[in-house]
Amino acid sequence: METIAFRMVLNPGTRDEYERRHREIWPELADALHDAGVRDYRIFLDEATHHLFAVLSRTDDHQMNALPTLPVMRKWWDYMADIMQTEGDHTPFVQPLAPVFELAPRGDAAQSLSAH
Repeated sequence: METIAFRMVLNPGTRDEYERRHREIWPELADALHDAGVRDYRIFLDEATHHLFAVLSRTDDHQMNALPTLPVMRKWWDYMADIMQTEGDHTPFVQPLAPVFELAPRGDAAQSLSAH
C-alpha cells in the first residue's frame, strides 16, 4: 500500500457546493475509484488559500493511471470544472506533494522516506 498526496485549488466561495457534490458522489465513480485501487481518500481545505489537500492510499497493483480514460471520470471532471481550477480539458489542476515525514506506528522502527 502506498500513500500519495496532492494539492488542488477550489474557486473562492464554492466550498459548500464542493462539499455537497462530494456528499452525493456518484456510485459509479466511487466504484471506479475503488476498482482502480484507491483506498482511504481524504480531501481537506485550507480556507485562507482555497487550496485542497488530498491524501489517499492505493494498492500496490493500482490502476489509477487508467482513471482519466473512463467516461465517468471525464464526466465528473466536467461537472467539477466550474468550481475549481482545471486544465483546458477539465482535468483538475493537481500539484503532487513530496512526503517529508511519517510517524511510524508505536513500536515500529522509525521509517525514513526515500529521497526524490
